[in-house]
Amino acid sequence: MNRVRPLSPLQPPRVVVVGAGMGGMAAAALLARQGLDVQLLERAGSPGGKMQPVELGALQLDGGPTVLTMRWVLDELFDQLGTSLEQQVHLRRCEVLARHAWSGTERLDLFADMAESLEAIAAFSGPAEAARYKAFCQRAAQVHDTLDRSFMRSSRPSVLALTWRVLRQQGPAGLRRLMRISPFTTLWRELGRYFQDPRLQQLFGRYATYCGSSPFDAPATLMLVAHVEREAVWQIEGGMARLAQALAQQGQKLGVRLRCGTEVQRLLVTDGRICGVQLAEGEVIPAEAVVFNGDARALTAGLLGTDAPRGLRHGTPSLSALTWHAEAVTGGFDLSHHNVVFGPTPAYRQEFEAIAAGRLPESPTVYVCAQDRSGQAHRLRPGLPAGARRPERLMCLVNAPADAHGRGLSPEEIARCEAQMWERLRQAGLEVTLTGPPLLTRPADFARRFPASQGALYGPASRGWQASFQDRPAGRTTLPGLFLAGGSVHPGPGVPMAALSGRLAAAQLLEDLVSTSWSRPAVMPGGMSMR
Repeated sequence: MNRVRPLSPLQPPRVVVVGAGMGGMAAAALLARQGLDVQLLERAGSPGGKMQPVELGALQLDGGPTVLTMRWVLDELFDQLGTSLEQQVHLRRCEVLARHAWSGTERLDLFADMAESLEAIAAFSGPAEAARYKAFCQRAAQVHDTLDRSFMRSSRPSVLALTWRVLRQQGPAGLRRLMRISPFTTLWRELGRYFQDPRLQQLFGRYATYCGSSPFDAPATLMLVAHVEREAVWQIEGGMARLAQALAQQGQKLGVRLRCGTEVQRLLVTDGRICGVQLAEGEVIPAEAVVFNGDARALTAGLLGTDAPRGLRHGTPSLSALTWHAEAVTGGFDLSHHNVVFGPTPAYRQEFEAIAAGRLPESPTVYVCAQDRSGQAHRLRPGLPAGARRPERLMCLVNAPADAHGRGLSPEEIARCEAQMWERLRQAGLEVTLTGPPLLTRPADFARRFPASQGALYGPASRGWQASFQDRPAGRTTLPGLFLAGGSVHPGPGVPMAALSGRLAAAQLLEDLVSTSWSRPAVMPGGMSMR
């Protein structure tokens, strides 16, 4: 049996962070900043998790997230680490949040500027719909403000605990707002109360997919995504991978020891408390605490040994995706950085019914990230004169079912979906001439990269009002010394939410160490409070 070396009273507490995704890197850097001895172990060859870039010959493309919102999360994080986000990456605010299209010439841009969006919606769908959009934005802002500090920035609460937090933080007015966040109805039904144009219902219903969910099942509280996106969407020069690299480098400056190509085989437990990890090659790394930043299903699946907690609830796996990364020459439709092309409005429900049944949709919505385009209004690629055409980097994405049973999608299913995708873009007026074969990533590929995820890209889906309270594990587990971070745990998926989960895990871990017999860590400037 492997023996774990005990801690000397003169040594700082040792922490192992498993997984160098956004949550793991945030937790590791924050703990190192507090004076702890931190090792960050990553199974892949480089840090970043889902933000690792895709290599297409000599080109690099964003392989996962392409949108940065909730910038304040990253601003606060890097401030706690003794630097600033702007010192680490170059950001540009998008004037066009996203360009939306249907067949023919039906197109609608949403803008960071509310007045521009109102004008665009009035021209697209009429002044009455523009007025309804304004009311919808006000409601989305109220939902966001009600849940921001009481839910997203706090440890996962019960219904009663959330009510108490809102009452304590916001008083009786906050409690009244809590009653109006519509947790018991679906996003789709609530959108029907605001919009009469089915195209606008499609557009805002798609925000549920940002959490890997169907708008027909997701709670109406997800309308807060509309507010988050309208606050600001940011592009990062060099792509989203640059953010991951900056956080990894800052962590190493603070003393984090990053080891890539290192697979953790099991958690080690002594006297009912975590005491370290064992690597696949047999090496034992002692630790007083462990932060696991992988899919939480890996614990209940036994992938980290029999001592890992098994009582975690995970809910239904979220959506996965088929993605195609390519270099192409485009024409016709003038792409922005973020583009969404919808199918016929009557078929929108069928798209999610097919995915729920484990099939690829016959009429898919297509997301296109034109990675060489800016999100600025009325502007082509930098330095490119009007009418000129040159190859550019594209990522095309279609929502797909998770590979829950390991069946995989057949080559015929994928080929049919790819043909439908290109046809959908053609019908919207986008001409695409590929310079070479695209690089395809399937749900089964995501499942291999992220063990126990089943290819789901967002952890559990948000289905029903109880999902937020039951289907995502909290950061603190029932095994003393083990904490969770990442998109599969509270508060949810996406770059800022994963970073928040890392901050929560680090704060809870420090509280735990202080309350035990281990040496009290030195408190550095920029404390860890999340309250």
